[in-house]
Amino acid sequence: MNRRSMIGLAAAAVTLGLAALPPAASAGGVSGKPTVVLVHGAFADSSSWNGVIQRLQRAGYPVLSASNPLRGLEPDAAYVRSVLDSVKGPIVLAGHSYGGAVISAAAVDHPQVKALVYIAAVIPDRGESTGELTTRFPGNTLGQNLLRVPFPLPGGGTGTDLYVKPSAFHRHFAADVPAGTAALLAATQRPAATTALEEKATKTAWRTIASWALLATEDRAIPLAAQRFMAERAGSRTIEVKASHAVAVSQPDRVAKIIFDAARSES
Repeated sequence: MNRRSMIGLAAAAVTLGLAALPPAASAGGVSGKPTVVLVHGAFADSSSWNGVIQRLQRAGYPVLSASNPLRGLEPDAAYVRSVLDSVKGPIVLAGHSYGGAVISAAAVDHPQVKALVYIAAVIPDRGESTGELTTRFPGNTLGQNLLRVPFPLPGGGTGTDLYVKPSAFHRHFAADVPAGTAALLAATQRPAATTALEEKATKTAWRTIASWALLATEDRAIPLAAQRFMAERAGSRTIEVKASHAVAVSQPDRVAKIIFDAARSES
């Protein structure tokens, strides 16, 4: 092999090595902006943030969309915290739905998290569960449209996963997105274990970290009255948007805007 070929191969190896770095490894210092970490909730996955991610990236923000395990509040929060630990520099942490409970626990005493953003989200206090908060006020129609599916637990025993019935997904979860999009979301939904929605919060970051909240007024999973109650209690800077629970899909501009507001305020 001649010298020119060897140099070319070395350059290619360096390029491939850089491309393989996880996004968090280089997120902090390149743009001078905080990294936005997004956490989805139950019956969704990381791709539910795609429209929001496009807008954040166009504005120059490094973004990570974490995969929420949806197994239990404490283990889910521990996993998300490990993602936060991988990020260099300040973080704006956003959660949708049950993801709000997860970020509230994951961010406690984390030195890099500068702002919390709740998107049609649960914002629990200590001793409260997602299931309790979503049914405290009238208007939740999603709960009666869930399928219960058993799954084996590591080490023995059986757990229960919850799915939204495909026939009910459009109306009760994503009423303001096109029917075809709702069908895709229903097919790709990730189930939540009952333990995730039943587990009570033991700690909460919103008492010490500034927060913003987008309230979806047509939400049939977390009624507007519940969202208002939780956001007011947390002292969140709040906007209301006429949208379904799937507001990150139906109105990514509005979701990106409140994340921008949080990032600029804390920069």
